[in-house]
Amino acid sequence: MRPLTRIQRQQQQQTVQQASGKVPTGRIVTDVVQKIMEPTQIPNTYQIGEVCQIVVKDNPELKGKGGCWAIVSAVNDFSCTVRVWDGEYTIGLQHLKSFNYLPQECEQMQVICDCIGRVYSGGLEESVQRFLESLGKLRQAYLTALKEKVLSSLELECK
Repeated sequence: MRPLTRIQRQQQQQTVQQASGKVPTGRIVTDVVQKIMEPTQIPNTYQIGEVCQIVVKDNPELKGKGGCWAIVSAVNDFSCTVRVWDGEYTIGLQHLKSFNYLPQECEQMQVICDCIGRVYSGGLEESVQRFLESLGKLRQAYLTALKEKVLSSLELECK
C-alpha cells in the first residue's frame, strides 16, 4: 500500500474502487498509481513470449534477479508478468530490457524456461538449484551442448 501515499486521497479511493470492492492487490495499486503519476508515459510495447532482461535499479523486491532473462507472459499498462527460472513475477517496465530476439530465439528460450522450471520444481539439492539459477542468467538464446546434456539428465532424474 506504500505507493498510495504518493497520491491524493481522492485518487486513493479510485484505486480501491478499481479492485471491485475488495482489498486491492499490489499489482492493481502499482498500476493505478503509475497511471496517475505518469500520464505521459510511453505505452507498454512488450509482447507475450518476448524475452527480456531484468534490471534491478534499486528495487529490493528483485534482489537476486538482476541480469536474469525472463519471458513475458502477460502485458499490463505499466508492468509485465514474466516467467523466470523459479516462477512468475510482475515487474514494472523500468525494470525490463528487451533482448530483441527473433521469434525462433524466443521460442527456444521458452522451451529452456519450461525445462528449467520442471527441474527446479523437482526439489533437487541446492547445488542443482544454483546450476539452474546460472542458466537463468544466460545472455544468449541457446544452451551449449554440455549444458543441454546436464539439463536433460536433471530433467530425467526429476521424473
